[in-house]
Amino acid sequence: MSPSDKSPSPRGSTLPLLRSELSLMFRRRRTWAMLAALAAIPVLIAIAAKFRSPSHAGDGPPFLDRVTQNGLFVVLTAMVLCVPVFLPLTVGVTAGDTVAGEANMGTLRYLLAAPSGRFRLLAVKYVGAAAFCAAATAAVVLAGSIVGLILFPSGPVPLLSGTMVNAWEAEGRILLVGAYVVVSLLGFAAIGLFVSTLTDMPVGAMAATVVLSIVAQVLGALPQLDWLHPWLFTNYWMGFADLLRDPIVWGSFGSNAVLQLGYIAVFGALSYGRFATKDILS
Repeated sequence: MSPSDKSPSPRGSTLPLLRSELSLMFRRRRTWAMLAALAAIPVLIAIAAKFRSPSHAGDGPPFLDRVTQNGLFVVLTAMVLCVPVFLPLTVGVTAGDTVAGEANMGTLRYLLAAPSGRFRLLAVKYVGAAAFCAAATAAVVLAGSIVGLILFPSGPVPLLSGTMVNAWEAEGRILLVGAYVVVSLLGFAAIGLFVSTLTDMPVGAMAATVVLSIVAQVLGALPQLDWLHPWLFTNYWMGFADLLRDPIVWGSFGSNAVLQLGYIAVFGALSYGRFATKDILS
């Protein structure tokens, strides 16, 4: 299919296409397997904390020592573990499969013949990846909240600034943390979409996307590259701790949102530039 096939789509065709994309994504066993694996992480953390030996106090990730004091810390501990590794892994798999997966199965040209238009199809694919970012984060937050409240006491929660807040306000802070994490992953999803337009092999696109997240975090850990850190899409990923202070420090949230928006704009444009001129043979 040549670039001249980019005829405008009829009005109103985006919503059915989006519904179809979301329905297909959330009917896949792979999607639910990844969500289940993410939900299992806070469950395993809670079980480990419940039966933890006192002699190992102080070991493990941040917030782990506070889990037994209040179950809401299960979510925060899970986030510390999931944000650098597990969430990028699952989002990389989903975003890397968006276009390359369709090309590999031979369904891409049929989607474009619907007609849907290349820009509209690409936008729907990105929205689907963004929806998975939200679902993946929600799986961690929901599972962590439930298992934490079942296995451990609840009540006033100490913030990082030392202020005590009630359980409802603490849960609100956790929802803010979840929103922060979703925003953090949106730029990464745009990168995965771009990588997915470069190949017809979804496994290669998935692997390359995940590797990029690892490389960015390694670069972010090198003090010799301080000048580069503000431009890395991973730079503010762990900045959600600022939402656990009193008063809330919004600087990291705003800077993170602006950075991710920049990545969405740049890699969205690159994705369209590549996809609009790509010969669709399968």
